[in-house]
Amino acid sequence: MQFTFAQRPVQTQTSGQTARQGRVLAEPQEGDEDTRKSLLDDSTRMVYGPKTSLFFYEKDIKRNSLKLFEQDTLLTNFHNYDPVAKNSWKYQDLGNIGSAAKPVFYQAPELIGATSGFHAYDLYFVDPAKRRFFDTKSPFTEMSAFFGGGNRNMLDIYFARNINPRWNVGFDFKTERIRKTLNPNGRDDHMVEQNAYGFHTNYRSENGRYWFLGAFSRMRHLVNEIGGIIPPELDETSVYFTYEDAKVWLRNSQASDLRQDSHFYHEYKLGNGLQVYHVFDRKNQKMRFTANLNTSDSLFFNKERFNNPDTTQNRSSFSEWRNEFGIKGTVKGFYYNAFAKLRNAKMESPFFPEKKENYNEFYLGGELIGKLSDKWSIQADGEYLLADAFKIHGLFISPWLELEYTKALYRPTSMQQIYFGNHYQWENDFSNIGMDQVKGRVKLDFEKFRIRPTLSISRVNNYVYFGEDKQVAQAEGEAFMLMPGIEGSFQVGKKFKWDFEVIYTEVTGSASDKFRIPNLYANTRFYFDSPAFNEHVFVQMGVDIRYKSSFFAEAYNPSYQQFYLQNGFDVYAYPVVDVFLDFRINRTRVLLKYNHLNAGLMKNEGYFVTPDYTGYRSFLDLGISWYLFD
Repeated sequence: MQFTFAQRPVQTQTSGQTARQGRVLAEPQEGDEDTRKSLLDDSTRMVYGPKTSLFFYEKDIKRNSLKLFEQDTLLTNFHNYDPVAKNSWKYQDLGNIGSAAKPVFYQAPELIGATSGFHAYDLYFVDPAKRRFFDTKSPFTEMSAFFGGGNRNMLDIYFARNINPRWNVGFDFKTERIRKTLNPNGRDDHMVEQNAYGFHTNYRSENGRYWFLGAFSRMRHLVNEIGGIIPPELDETSVYFTYEDAKVWLRNSQASDLRQDSHFYHEYKLGNGLQVYHVFDRKNQKMRFTANLNTSDSLFFNKERFNNPDTTQNRSSFSEWRNEFGIKGTVKGFYYNAFAKLRNAKMESPFFPEKKENYNEFYLGGELIGKLSDKWSIQADGEYLLADAFKIHGLFISPWLELEYTKALYRPTSMQQIYFGNHYQWENDFSNIGMDQVKGRVKLDFEKFRIRPTLSISRVNNYVYFGEDKQVAQAEGEAFMLMPGIEGSFQVGKKFKWDFEVIYTEVTGSASDKFRIPNLYANTRFYFDSPAFNEHVFVQMGVDIRYKSSFFAEAYNPSYQQFYLQNGFDVYAYPVVDVFLDFRINRTRVLLKYNHLNAGLMKNEGYFVTPDYTGYRSFLDLGISWYLFD
């Protein structure tokens, strides 16, 4: 459920959820009487819970239409706790939590300027600009512990509290200890070790004119690379689908990704319909890959040794400063924004000829949103990077139709332009990448079912990719992607539900072979959903089935942490069936999930997610999440 209030008396946005009547934070003493009553029980004591510990996002404050959300106590999809599963399996990873991952489908870029290019672990980092900020009536703690089969463990802790009604502070801590699923040496032979933490605060002045949001995130992500299973055609003693007994390439190689990001946003109201704001970011990312080439690990790599014949120590550091200054406001239901942004970045490596590469970027941009009613809105935004890149975006929302258009010309990554590792080196001068994308969604809601037919059409030219030779290259032609799909939900009887999503992808054009996307993606869930024991326990149990048609999925090169094209390994079609039981008692949620129920029952013994990396074997996951409100 979601509540909405406005920082200033503007139209509120509900995103399709039930919203509460807005109120003006500039006069907090004039609170909603119904709100105060709902927080009291029959003995007039304050009752703390999900309705008193709310959270919001920076993007809604920036657009003068803040939405407050209750804490999530729903059971739907709770059993899919790891990041790839949470994203409906629309990422290709290496068959384990925390491993390198890339989107299955092409995505429009968020940033049109130069990025580091090391994005294999983006999925596991909490961007402070996108994190939750809190407004709590009491100290709030959220704790989650997940114990995956095979000693794959995760722990998440969130804490927040209000110092006073206008100032909140908090922190979070996340850790992962993920044992290797392929050929571990022992119980604690981890593939992934992560420690991450963050701090956040938000404050608004007594008169409501000034608002400040600040956050810091740090992640240290270590991966003990295995290089995949040695193909049986190269070693007759190597066999697929032996899991813990599999023969793998690497035992003395490790990748690491250390990220630190300081971010704050603040704004000040000058008058009716006019505000000024400033956004600041300071980011650091340090990538390392080490390998002992005096061991059998050397057999995995190519013969070139550019920097050191005995040890690979690939090191790259990307840092940036970003400042955005703008004006914004809301006039007669229309939100406007105009900004200038200065971004200074550099990529450093001890092996670069000049030691570092600098990127100085200046942007101009703006946004206009018209809220025609609670269910009708239009949006147009764009930015121009002087003098060779841009992005324009439009969005139309109605009760039954959504249309979205994006056109961009964006720069290749820094790593694609220059890289000096021990096994691969290059200097390039690639052209910018162009893309056009149109998305449409029809919304059909009925009493017992909901249907969402979708269509996405994309055109990409000058695409930069890693080829079969593991070298970076730029495609000369264009690729066109046609992606019709459908998603929906059906109520079956009184206590059963069926959710599903299907996407068909057809890629054509002279550069079509540079995009490796399965023709058919399907994900469905059929489950029992009902309260029990006089509504003291809420239960969901059922079956999840996911499927991708066969395709030559990209392989993974750990030495420079990138996926690359290959045409020799068919990641064949295979339906994966999981069964689950989720239940909630008061504010505590528990999950039980049995992975890969159909193992050994199919034509193939198991399935692959990436060439030479098998998917999960059959095992049981357990998880628990609970809230404390005092």
